[in-house]
Amino acid sequence: MARIIAGKEIVTSMNGTLKQETALLKEKGCTPTLAIVRVGDQPESAAYQAGATKRCEKLGIAVQALILPQSSSLNEVLEVIEALNHAPSVHGVLLLRPFPAHLDDRAIRDTLCCEKDVDGVTSLSLYGVFTGVAQGFPPCTAQACIDILDYCGIPLRGKRAVVVGASLVIGRPVAMMLLARGATVTLCHIDTVDLPSECRRAEIIIAAAGARSLINESCLSPGQVILDVGVTVGADGRLYGDVDFEAANAVAAALSPVPGGVGTVTTTILAKHVIEAAKRTMPLI
Repeated sequence: MARIIAGKEIVTSMNGTLKQETALLKEKGCTPTLAIVRVGDQPESAAYQAGATKRCEKLGIAVQALILPQSSSLNEVLEVIEALNHAPSVHGVLLLRPFPAHLDDRAIRDTLCCEKDVDGVTSLSLYGVFTGVAQGFPPCTAQACIDILDYCGIPLRGKRAVVVGASLVIGRPVAMMLLARGATVTLCHIDTVDLPSECRRAEIIIAAAGARSLINESCLSPGQVILDVGVTVGADGRLYGDVDFEAANAVAAALSPVPGGVGTVTTTILAKHVIEAAKRTMPLI
């Protein structure tokens, strides 16, 4: 049986330090503040907003929600973001996506200054991840994967890691972050030829393709550490990951579940980034 990596356990371990850092900032006259920008009323975005707000407020982070009409023009959205860029009291900005189809996603993302890009969506933030230049922040879910591995005491240097999924939200950035920590990384996706053999050679698998049970018994080897980041809603309304949980549980050394694994940690990483952004405005902290 694998060690089940519970996100709640990791979040609990992080909360004490984050509360202390927030308290120290407030003593210095700085309240870490997150602005959340949402265009329209997509249920998934509204749900993530609620979760992020709850997590941040528990840690003493102030949250400002800016909800724009579905019909908002590109210029109207950009004006809001530019105002946040220049607002000294706002330390981080979360852009809830996807935006309505009539809006230019990249134009919106790249208007946000990378210093306040606490979810790593701008081109400059991603450039920092890919080049090792310290600017902006990595995507929260990618950072959650790294922090989970650290929490579990999983050494990365010299390890063979396979990342399944090549999105700019998780797959590609987490591959670069593993590489920066000394892992030997293979980046795969759903069209990879003989994916099972690539996965079997890995000591660490991060599955982020969004394909239910893509990582099945044929992909597994004894003793692997497996982080399941994929989420698919089944016909029964339940959430399923990219990994066949029962098959992996039988052979893996450690395994994160869906739900209750990586996703649980992501909003805490968001809060961590807001606090870090606030600290960067106060060099003495």
